[in-house]
Amino acid sequence: MKKIFVSLLIAMMITSVAFAADFAPTLLKLTAAPIIQYDFDGSNISIPYTVSGHTAGVLFLVFTKGKADQIPDITNGFLGWHQVNKVDTCMYASTLASVNIGANTIAWNGKDDDGGVVPPGEYTYYLWAFDNQGAKEDAARPMPSGWGFDYTTDVAGVDEDGLPMANPLWFTNNRRWIIGNDALDVNLVETTDLSGALATGWAYTGEPTLHPSDYNYMYAAVTNTEAKQGSMIKYKWVPNGVAEIQTDWGEENGYATIFSKAGGGSCGTAIIGEYLFTSDENHVASTEPDSQMYIYDMDGYQLEEFDLTPWWSDPDALEVGAQMNGGPNNWCERGDRIFLNCHCNCLNQMIDPLRYMESGEADDMIVWSNGNGDYTLDHNFEDTATLKWVCNDYNVGPYKYCISPDGNKFTAVCGYDVGAVSFGLMAPDGTGLGYLSYAGETAGWKKGEIFIDSDTAYDGCYTDNEQTMGPHYDQNLEMLEAGIFFIGHDSISGIITNAVAVAEAAPAAFSVAQNAPNPFNPTTTISFKLAEAGDVSVDVFNVAGQKINTITDGFMDAGSHSVVWDASDFSAGVYFYTVKSGNHSKTMKMTLVK
Repeated sequence: MKKIFVSLLIAMMITSVAFAADFAPTLLKLTAAPIIQYDFDGSNISIPYTVSGHTAGVLFLVFTKGKADQIPDITNGFLGWHQVNKVDTCMYASTLASVNIGANTIAWNGKDDDGGVVPPGEYTYYLWAFDNQGAKEDAARPMPSGWGFDYTTDVAGVDEDGLPMANPLWFTNNRRWIIGNDALDVNLVETTDLSGALATGWAYTGEPTLHPSDYNYMYAAVTNTEAKQGSMIKYKWVPNGVAEIQTDWGEENGYATIFSKAGGGSCGTAIIGEYLFTSDENHVASTEPDSQMYIYDMDGYQLEEFDLTPWWSDPDALEVGAQMNGGPNNWCERGDRIFLNCHCNCLNQMIDPLRYMESGEADDMIVWSNGNGDYTLDHNFEDTATLKWVCNDYNVGPYKYCISPDGNKFTAVCGYDVGAVSFGLMAPDGTGLGYLSYAGETAGWKKGEIFIDSDTAYDGCYTDNEQTMGPHYDQNLEMLEAGIFFIGHDSISGIITNAVAVAEAAPAAFSVAQNAPNPFNPTTTISFKLAEAGDVSVDVFNVAGQKINTITDGFMDAGSHSVVWDASDFSAGVYFYTVKSGNHSKTMKMTLVK
């Protein structure tokens, strides 16, 4: 069975490579020293880094490291805008620096955002970058943007084994697009027919989710507005055919345990660990506190519901003429976290469902919340605001139609009705970093930002271009450039420390790291650790399983080792490398781009 699965996987990869003909973006990449030594004496330090692929706007940040468990659930800042709970926090964030391709430096005086000297120790630093000078590049014109972009879209950047995909999969409830296809060829959109699949009165709502070990199956949130009910279904994707509802799944006839809901919307579905999540969405449907997340097992039976009203409902807002409930109606998962927001209020949030499921403590669900007070994505902050600093008010902007984290959990939120900006950005602890703009941005509509950040050949930011049709209430559909567009993006992390490096002890076990960089052109480094000395071979295979190169084959001592593969003589595509020592062997995937 394993051999059959591997053969099928290789066949899928060959097919994916064949599709990847026309869209081949140049990636924006950052490189910097993984460890920077500094005395933390208040002196200036110049940190070198390199930008490749695109010009960039770059941010530099310093965070605590390994202190998350020591940081309690606290709310602070102006108006209590920032809640953090067991997460490393931001000490310093720079302003955006626009830089060119090549060698650059960033200066830091060792002080935090309040001007105090950062105490000696070990800290995580981040460099975050996006192309703020180049034009958007066509990635998938036939795929929908607009409401279809933000409410019903997701991307798979890794395959069922958790490895970077040769070609990421962009999907909605009923459409799929392989990133790397000819960006203009409408014939390359794959569909599945969902018509007639639901019982009368039910409709699909929110973002769908792929089954984590089999992308032929999907989960979708469904709503019966008239009956005021919500649920989920599981269906099999049939390429360009009729989807197959799994009627033996769920509590009854293919429907997960049904719950009551006042509104017609939903964030959709999400899978974290062994749990399936969905929500209600009642920002216009109720004057009573009403915001729930529902937690299911993977068989579609509800385990419990989590009350989100302490964050998303506000009786004081209702009393002054705004709304009781503020959503959420958007979410996006990254790793073991879910990111929440709504166009209708000021709140953005990151939650850790597994932390809550393990402890049973409600406070453990929330990792950070960013509300009114830091001027990033705030509502009613202007001096002229009628409802000064009221959050749950959908009559004012910014209207936040999306939320998307990258691999380091920097979170972009497209912000409309705040001028010629593209998105508001938040740091990995929810710290607001302000508004950022692509080149040529206007004050037109913004509806989508999604990061592919999985070490693929297509990593970057994918966005709409709804701005071309103008603002919400004065649209010119003839001017709309619909579709999905690419913008270069990267973020990296390292360590700043006053400790002196010491010799590494022999590792306790054999291990192989992901090659870096990945994707690469034309060289990449493969690192591994040996628990004991012995003969070692590092071989490279193509997607057909044929060995095409041996990088090294000989005796090595115990400890850490690295070898470099120069692929100058090989064509772009997906390859596998196998490191073998004695009875130990591990194979990993890498992507060559040219």
